[in-house]
Amino acid sequence: MKSFLKFIYFLMKLPKYLFQIYIFFKSDTNKFKYLRLSPKLFDNKKKEPFDAHYLYHTAWATRVLNKIKPDIHYDFCSDLRFVTIASAYCNIVQYNLNTPTIKLPNLSFRKTNLIDMKNIEDNSLNSISCMHVIEHVGLGRYGDPINFKGDVLAISEIKRVLANEGNLLFVTPLGKKKIYFNAHRVYTYEEIINYFSNYKLKEFSLIEDDGFNKGIIIDADPNKVKNNNYACGCFWFEKKNNVDIK
Repeated sequence: MKSFLKFIYFLMKLPKYLFQIYIFFKSDTNKFKYLRLSPKLFDNKKKEPFDAHYLYHTAWATRVLNKIKPDIHYDFCSDLRFVTIASAYCNIVQYNLNTPTIKLPNLSFRKTNLIDMKNIEDNSLNSISCMHVIEHVGLGRYGDPINFKGDVLAISEIKRVLANEGNLLFVTPLGKKKIYFNAHRVYTYEEIINYFSNYKLKEFSLIEDDGFNKGIIIDADPNKVKNNNYACGCFWFEKKNNVDIK
């Protein structure tokens, strides 16, 4: 039904498109031989579309990382737009299931398994990010094995490899607790705080359900989470000395 309605909408917009071709070429009909049809009829919008979660959480993390200024920052599977942009001012190593073909200065890639990172030592990484990732681990969406506790195991591994007094940028969907199989999980604020109960929360920012219009709330009131179904929580944690790494 949705495809049919889109086709009807296409037909409604087609006359204007053809008229635009006429207006564009009427001043020089000789250029008409270069014409190739490639209609884009749905891009003329009153508001430029974007995914509020991914635009704002990567912008937030880039700014926080600029405050931290680590010698090397280690990212785990976050959006490639974050690591490619942040590598303009910071050396970044991204761990992922596979290594992308991206080639940029200050940016390198390594493989690891988030739920069992045997190739990384305890308390060894001073600056870490894992953003909009944990909610997928164990659901099989991206080719990883099905594991009901995949997210919990991955969180445990991230805590294990983060160095004492190290910084962690952690981003995940927040709202009413749900598992949308096999897309993602949604957590409560209290659940994430409990996972990192021995860590210092340096900042919590929030992109609400209507983040497209509201933007990101810096230093947000955690109580706002309860009013959302699929918000995006941005946590900046610091690992205290001698905390349990599990």
